[in-house]
Order: sequence, then structure tokens, then C-alpha cells
Amino acid sequence: MMLVLRGKVSSGLGEGKKFTQLPWVKRLIREKLGFEPYPGTLNLRLSSNVKISKMLDKFSCIRISSRGDFASGRLYKALISSEVHGAVIRPEVPDYPEDIIEILAPIGLREKFNLRDGDEVEVKILLE
Repeated sequence: MMLVLRGKVSSGLGEGKKFTQLPWVKRLIREKLGFEPYPGTLNLRLSSNVKISKMLDKFSCIRISSRGDFASGRLYKALISSEVHGAVIRPEVPDYPEDIIEILAPIGLREKFNLRDGDEVEVKILLE
């Protein structure tokens, strides 16, 4: 099953870059998804009426346990712009915005697709 979402590129706070460079996170991504994550995530802002957590909670995911300053989270395999295999990560943080998804990939997506804030991107989340 697949969930197709479209969102607009949005700058984040830089926490994704710190997170993706942690040795234990790199190891987990390599083991579970088969790639080394690019430093950082691509943030997409979905239409405001999407309740992404409720949609994804019904499906299996790769769990990330909290460590240090980083909260637990859920990973879902994804295909970005029908071309790049990556993952959507949903941090399990109180009041984390429902209209934001963060994307992990083995390459810099902004560079690959020449993306700027406001550009629209399609993500296919592969659900099991």
C-alpha cells in the first residue's frame, strides 16, 4: 500500500542535520534502510487539513528509541519525486506539527532537484 502526499519545501531548525550525523542513527539507517543518510532532512509542509500522525499510526514502522537530547520517532520507507528511495521520519515530540513531514535520503534532495522553499514535492510513503 502507498500513501501519496504533496507538500511544499520548508526550512527547518537544523535539528535534522544534527540527528542524521549521530553514529547510532547512521548505523540504524544503514541497517534498516540500506543507505547512509545525507546530513539533514528535507521538510515538507502539507496542506493544513492533513492529520499525518493519525494516517501513519495504523501502519508498521521502523522505531527509533530516544537517546540523549533526541526524542523517539517512527521511520517509514518512501520514494521521493518517483526517483529517490528514502524515508519519512515522524519525531514523537509533543505538539510536533501535523502538517510537517521530514524526509531522509542518501543524497541532498534540495541539490538533486534544485529545490527552494515553496517548491512542491511528491512523496510516496510505502506502507506495510
